[in-house]
Amino acid sequence: MRAPWFAPLIMLGACQQGAVSINLPTTPVGQSDTLVARDLAPGVAYRKFVDRTAPNVMYLVRVDLRRTDLALRHVRALDQLVSREKTSDMARRVTATGATVLAAVNGDFFSPTGENENNQVLGGEWWKGVQVSESTFDTFDNAHAQFGVDAAGRPLMDRFVLDGRAWARGAVTPVATVNSVPQGAPTAASLYTWRYGAATPRDTVRKVTEAPMVAAGKRADTLLYVRRGTTSPTSVTAIPANGAVLVAYGTGSSAQGVQAMADGDTVKILLATLPRAGSGLVPALLIGGWPQILRDGSNEAGQSATVEGTIASNTDNQHPRTAVGFSRDSSMLYLLVVDGRTTLSVGVTTVQLAVLLQRLGAWHAMNFDGGGSTTMVIDGVVVNAPSDATGERPVGNALLVVKKP
Repeated sequence: MRAPWFAPLIMLGACQQGAVSINLPTTPVGQSDTLVARDLAPGVAYRKFVDRTAPNVMYLVRVDLRRTDLALRHVRALDQLVSREKTSDMARRVTATGATVLAAVNGDFFSPTGENENNQVLGGEWWKGVQVSESTFDTFDNAHAQFGVDAAGRPLMDRFVLDGRAWARGAVTPVATVNSVPQGAPTAASLYTWRYGAATPRDTVRKVTEAPMVAAGKRADTLLYVRRGTTSPTSVTAIPANGAVLVAYGTGSSAQGVQAMADGDTVKILLATLPRAGSGLVPALLIGGWPQILRDGSNEAGQSATVEGTIASNTDNQHPRTAVGFSRDSSMLYLLVVDGRTTLSVGVTTVQLAVLLQRLGAWHAMNFDGGGSTTMVIDGVVVNAPSDATGERPVGNALLVVKKP
């Protein structure tokens, strides 16, 4: 019998009752059986396996990122910045457009409204940009780990922050957030695109200067806009269809720069990341999580409280988990789901999750939202056992593996 694709990390044993018995190195994997093993498409393999010693039931999709007929897609719930939708329904909507969705998992942590906490780039478009995660559970303000894909299709993982700026009349105005309301007394401007909604957010506390713009295409990584109308000293400015509004707060240099942008001026805007996103300045995809658990092959989960401000109830307890990782040579992607909170599957800590991914071949990996959010969809069907009593939970976003036409 030919060894499975995750050898030599797993030693193949004898076939028993239709399952393949495999011995994985040590806890938390223990003595495991592969219950389901099939290829979803060339370069995409799916495995369901159970660790009977924990016990835990796990689901793994491995994707060959070298294949040009495969793509990763970041999808927002109902294609809206603030909304919730089941992962299976997101996959179903994309399938309805004619795409072949092979696999999908739930994504980033989100608020009750469905707004995700971290940077979001979908198809090269910034839907949300922040320099600090909007999580209400962090023990200190910081940027969370994010998974991305650069313009050349290579996977990325880091604690990216938005590096934005606007140029007009020879002056540069820093941009601190995209479609996100900055807290405190920001010194940089914010960009609200049509994805945010019909108008900019109401602000009755801070002095604002708001400049509407219409889209005029792009040049390489730089977005081009044309100023339209006069700047407004009040909030709730209408956002032009397929346009944006640049908002400055206070009376500092950013406000002066926005005020100087006259009707008809061309405004160039670059929305990049720090650190830079591999090939090109703008990532093709960016989706958040919390925290990074593997970095350069090292299990970093135990340090996440000091690095990313995680809380023990999330990281140190055994929960259902969803994770994403990729290999040292960036050629293989791993999507892993672990069931939990049942007698059949107790779940894992983030340290145990890192061990699992490390032994399956990941070099970098991070934790997505888990608990009742944990979901894996294969060929349109939820294959794991969501832990909520009501079944699959509506979430904020999802990561899909798609076969190109």
